[in-house]
Amino acid sequence: MKFTFTCKKISLNDSIKEYAEKKISKLDRFFAQEADAFVTFAVEKKNRCVVELTIRAANGTLFRAQTEDPDGDMRGAIDAAVSFIDRRIRKNKTRLAKNLRAEALTPTVPAEFDVAEDVEFNVVRTKSFAVEPMSIDEAILQMNLLDHNFYLFRNKDTEKICVVYQRNNGGYGLIVAE
Repeated sequence: MKFTFTCKKISLNDSIKEYAEKKISKLDRFFAQEADAFVTFAVEKKNRCVVELTIRAANGTLFRAQTEDPDGDMRGAIDAAVSFIDRRIRKNKTRLAKNLRAEALTPTVPAEFDVAEDVEFNVVRTKSFAVEPMSIDEAILQMNLLDHNFYLFRNKDTEKICVVYQRNNGGYGLIVAE
């Protein structure tokens, strides 16, 4: 697994980096080909340690976890992020096995996050990513793996831009652009 480490408001200790590599490498068994791991370490107010872990599989499937440890223990936050992704993979094991084996087109990791400030609307972050064709089931799976409330994709059957989202009363919704 290839690792990329980023630190926000903290200097990275080599022992923490080695610990993270050791723990995250345990997830390698789920991937046939080498995956990329992007790990962001941060310390927020009152010494809360935050770890954001994004793993990109060779076929483009993303796994994301953002965990924190209020006691200020970075190792605890790393353990929580790894176990969160492990649970996600196990929960969606059968659907994921089909996607990881198939040569389905899935979105790539967003290139850059641009921060833009506007006087009227206050946009705090802009994400850009490729909108790849996929089925509705694949889009819902990708949304759940990223732990998002909605997901934008191109329907491979109709070639239309669509959004799937989690409804408050359960189930999923689909918005189709005309």
